Amino acid sequence: MKQLTIYSMLLLLASTGLTSGCQSSPAASQQEKIKRIELQRHDLSTPGQETVQARIEFEPGAAFGKHSHPGEEVIYVLEGLFEYEVEGKPAVKLEAGDVLFIPAGTIHAAKNVGSTTAAELATYIVEKGKQLVVLVK
Repeated sequence: MKQLTIYSMLLLLASTGLTSGCQSSPAASQQEKIKRIELQRHDLSTPGQETVQARIEFEPGAAFGKHSHPGEEVIYVLEGLFEYEVEGKPAVKLEAGDVLFIPAGTIHAAKNVGSTTAAELATYIVEKGKQLVVLVK
């Protein structure tokens, strides 16, 4: 099983000059509290499309700011309490067993608003070869 923290991805991008900021920035310190564990990645029968499935864990208070994906995201909350902000909709709180669908390219954000670690199973149906997470400034 491949483990990759979002923080590590941001540091890599920062070191290559593809994003601004440094590891001591507030955004980077938030990313230290989020762990992304890729579970599987497969090509789909539709040319140019793939599915990526990951378990994403947020420590209490951790937030992932506004971003989008080059395809749909299907979320199943495994544990804890999340608050999701999806562009054009009121914020919603979801707990274990709840689901959320985010259309392709839709700007959204997530935060653990509970007192324990929160985890979601995120399934992305995306264009192959595109950056999975597109940060919004």
